[in-house]
Amino acid sequence: MKLQQLRYIWEVAHHDLNVSATAQSLYTSQPGISKQIRLLEDELGVEVFARSGKHLTHITPVGETIIQQAGEILRKVESIKQAAHEFRDEKTGSLSIATTHTQARYALPQVISGFIGRYPDVSLHMHQGSPIQIAELAANGEVDFAIATEGLDLFGDLVMLPCYNWNRSIVVPKNHPLATASRVELQDIAEQPIVTYVFGFTGRSKLDEAFQKEGLEPKVVFTATDADVIKTYVRLGLGIGIIADMAHDLDEDPDLVALDASHLFSPSTTMIGCRRGTFLRGFMYDFIELFAPHLDREVVNKAFNAQSRSEIDQLFENIQLPFR
Repeated sequence: MKLQQLRYIWEVAHHDLNVSATAQSLYTSQPGISKQIRLLEDELGVEVFARSGKHLTHITPVGETIIQQAGEILRKVESIKQAAHEFRDEKTGSLSIATTHTQARYALPQVISGFIGRYPDVSLHMHQGSPIQIAELAANGEVDFAIATEGLDLFGDLVMLPCYNWNRSIVVPKNHPLATASRVELQDIAEQPIVTYVFGFTGRSKLDEAFQKEGLEPKVVFTATDADVIKTYVRLGLGIGIIADMAHDLDEDPDLVALDASHLFSPSTTMIGCRRGTFLRGFMYDFIELFAPHLDREVVNKAFNAQSRSEIDQLFENIQLPFR
């Protein structure tokens, strides 16, 4: 059994069983991958993939287990490489992050700028997606950190640490009837067409919970994953916008009025996390602390050594999270 063979079955499984696409991504030949997979199956005495002619059709039940364990082995190998790299040169390497548009656009720019200033020889890679996509990328070891607000139940394989709380603003054009309101109520919002986030994105569940609790049915006429897109359609008069506070900028949005909605919706918490057992290099600790100053190396290590989610919750119960 070779690491190369484990890499091949892992990659084929994550390229929708397309051996040609896998070969292209690994800069090798399709026949070479097929041969190595066959050799591995012969050695194990079981089929990892079912076939129809020369085509792979699905992963066998035993193949699911083998591929899962192969992924764990490959991640351990990567951790060994990272540990060696840390001792060779602690200020070079790469860091990959999976997050949503709102975090990438509004929460991370200053953090990344500060990080690059401190570690100019570390290459940064950012992947944007839905909470499901973010969870998959992190769980599969394709990224180092996941940063998200919604879908925390999707992150069962990850140690997720609370970074900050945030709430929402109602954004309307300056000529909108609500623009001069000193205080808006949920009934006022329910009477208006609403433009907001797609369900499952950026605290959308808190919005839905608030309306359900009051027995109101919101008129959501347009949804998007991108706060800038939401603001664009508010400007077009499609409806009032409900976005994260941080997504309204006085300099960039002078034509929009932001109304406080913190009394209408429960705050949401943004989290950062990575797979348990990951070897954290020095610059990875520093990135976490730049993003959330209360998450210093000592606190992060305690969280990673915790045996359960409840232990992690207890670690943070006396820490006052900042609002953004």
